[in-house]
Amino acid sequence: MTAERQLLGLIAGEGRLPFLVAKGARKAGLKVICVGLADNVKPCLADEVDVFYKVAIARPGSWIRKLRKHGVIRTIMVGRIAKGRLFTPWRILRYLPDWRALRVYYGRLRGKDKQNDTLLNALADELASGGIVLENSTMYCKEHIATVGTMTKAELPTSIEADIEFGWQIVKKLGELDIGQAIAVKEREVIAVEAIEGTAKMIERAGRYCKSGGWTLIKASKPNQDMRFDVPCVGTETIRSLAENGGKCLVVEAEKTIIIDKPETIKLANQLGITILGH
Repeated sequence: MTAERQLLGLIAGEGRLPFLVAKGARKAGLKVICVGLADNVKPCLADEVDVFYKVAIARPGSWIRKLRKHGVIRTIMVGRIAKGRLFTPWRILRYLPDWRALRVYYGRLRGKDKQNDTLLNALADELASGGIVLENSTMYCKEHIATVGTMTKAELPTSIEADIEFGWQIVKKLGELDIGQAIAVKEREVIAVEAIEGTAKMIERAGRYCKSGGWTLIKASKPNQDMRFDVPCVGTETIRSLAENGGKCLVVEAEKTIIIDKPETIKLANQLGITILGH
């Protein structure tokens, strides 16, 4: 293995997924050089990688410099970005974009829409111009990917099959429009749609609107999902929130959804009576 192949860069946002990628990569014998996005990354990730830097979210030039300092080329970018923080007052002063961020926004995105996929592809191109190549984000956590069929002990209630058939096309269309990745459905009615607030807040909203419970959460990837970024994720927090808010079934897209800490998540779902299905 060449020196370059022994290294993996990790651009890390919120949540557990950066930890799973770091663990998988180190298990594969790689040295992990991590740049953690400030206001998003958990500081304790530093204990799970070989080299850790905290970097400003709007200064990709610093990401490139720190990764290339260690000879990194191959890089994975994972973890949520708290999008709500990007819409705060005086955000231009808070985040102080560097010239590469400005080139992404005013150069690579000129004349294009500013949807997530377009922005992330432009960012990937900018990173590549600096020698950082983004790779499939699931490469080192494949054991956590959802599989086809029922993954829990509880069988899928027959009454829910119609809701899945009804909701699947809708959630796929939402992904195509870059609105969100999840919806809540009961009796062929859409109770809630995920938007910028994220799945967790949407689950709480569904619980408020459907006091009788028994609804289904459907979460899917975008059509032609780019596996380098924004792969749908669920985990123990999702299951607990579903149980607290009356959800009965979680449907995810098989082979394109990561179940964070999969054994623990499935165990908790069994305890709480939540069915998990890979569609």
